[in-house]
Amino acid sequence: MTRSAVVGALAGGLIGMVGSSLATPPSPTSIEQGRVLYQRHCAVCHGPEGRGDGQQAVSLSPRPGNLISAHTSAKTDQDLLKVIANGRPHTAMGAWKDRLSDDEQHAVLAYIRSLVRFTRSATPPPPAP
Repeated sequence: MTRSAVVGALAGGLIGMVGSSLATPPSPTSIEQGRVLYQRHCAVCHGPEGRGDGQQAVSLSPRPGNLISAHTSAKTDQDLLKVIANGRPHTAMGAWKDRLSDDEQHAVLAYIRSLVRFTRSATPPPPAP
């Protein structure tokens, strides 16, 4: 895959994510509900900030996903909800569809999305030609 194809795919994923997020922004109540559920059920593996560095992460193989990475951030809400509901085969990520309602799964997703903070790079741009 060429560099421009990779950049295009990432940008397309981010645009899709931002587009879907802006269409129906989650309420502060939903994000708070998601935070409580995340802290109770997810933080032990994924870490308090979603970096995949929870207390149990060192004993898991493969390691838990970094939920704030560009790779995860580029996934659609539907892709992430599928993982929350069904888990990931051959990992410690179990299915939550029988333990969390659809609304609770959406709240966890809203909270995970709220963890992602896009900031400007601290590196100055290259000099103009």
